[in-house]
Amino acid sequence: MPGRPRILFVTDLAYQARGRRYCDEDIFLTSRLRTEFDLALCHPLDAAAMLDVFSAVVVRNSGPVLRYRAAYEAFRRVAAARGTRVYNPLTGRGDMAGKQYLLELTAAGYPVIPTVDRPQDLGGLPEAAEYVVKPKIGADSIGMRVLPRERLGGLAYGEILVQPRIDFRYEVSFYFVDDVCQYALYAPDPERRWDLRPYEPTEADLAFARRFVDWNTLDHGIQRVDACRDQDGRLLLVELEDLNPYLSLDLLPDPTRDAFVTAMAASLHRFLATTLA
Repeated sequence: MPGRPRILFVTDLAYQARGRRYCDEDIFLTSRLRTEFDLALCHPLDAAAMLDVFSAVVVRNSGPVLRYRAAYEAFRRVAAARGTRVYNPLTGRGDMAGKQYLLELTAAGYPVIPTVDRPQDLGGLPEAAEYVVKPKIGADSIGMRVLPRERLGGLAYGEILVQPRIDFRYEVSFYFVDDVCQYALYAPDPERRWDLRPYEPTEADLAFARRFVDWNTLDHGIQRVDACRDQDGRLLLVELEDLNPYLSLDLLPDPTRDAFVTAMAASLHRFLATTLA
């Protein structure tokens, strides 16, 4: 249809993830968004070559960029040089920029799992039976290790983060479009991260999650705030997913899923109107 925005939807339909079917989610999303936009799907390796033809690029379930880091950096450079509208905008301060933000939030006193990246700072971490070591540039637990404290001093620091392994009750995720939480899901069994159930957040829960969305300063886009509830009842940030967070749309009741699609479409329209102005 003439006059409709043209959207390049970046996804890897063949990507296999444990406990999740990325392809089903993006097939569903694009089938619904086609009512308001002209859409084309492409693999992340092809995105940089196709930017000129579209009003905007939506980056969705494209898989961990670790698998195609050079192509992703090239895409960012080309998009910036051409002024391409990318959704989520490439100014995200969360996982989009690596996990350095966990250090910044720790230093600023936010409710986050305490995180350090230097051996001289290990003494500032709380005592724990084990510690989690993860790369600053990572996703899907790639490269993550769990070690006792006595092994932390011998690590090669620089590109890794160290956190205490939290004894938590459950993990919970809050899913935002722009600055509005659309729904929340939680994993009642700590050993089964992706066995998710509906979660009814309290006002305190929403205030917790919104602090991180506000900190990220993205005016438009989809964000997932991942947290854990510790044994004292406190929520602590695990990750701020602002690049291509999986949404678990298949677990939602129809009205909630429909409301999410409506919110995403409205956000895209606002995003295009703002950047075109």
